[in-house]
Amino acid sequence: MTIQRQNYRCNICGNIIEVLHAGKGELVCCGQPMELLQEKTADTGMEKHVPIVETSAKGIKVKVGDVPHPMEEKHHIQWVEVITDSGDYRQFLKPGGKPEAEFQIRAQNIVAREYCNIHGLWKSK
Repeated sequence: MTIQRQNYRCNICGNIIEVLHAGKGELVCCGQPMELLQEKTADTGMEKHVPIVETSAKGIKVKVGDVPHPMEEKHHIQWVEVITDSGDYRQFLKPGGKPEAEFQIRAQNIVAREYCNIHGLWKSK
């Protein structure tokens, strides 16, 4: 059974989907079951992935890692999202840019998530 906001990846073609409506059954792509991406919350290697949420003049800023994450073509953050009581917001990032996103919202109870193309899905503590 799927749960709303879960993310799944196809290990053959790389498709990533997010569950908008929970349901029964198995998610399949390229003829194979998709992999459920587990949210990680603790850095263990050299690269830093845990999203850091800050307040900014515009609203909410999310930085990826206390040391900025690489944003190279082969290793980068693909997207950053914030989940709040009032809604979900996502920004897509590109190699060469900064590993951060700013959202023009005012909210409490914020959870931030980001996806690294090599190391997967990460969530703020």
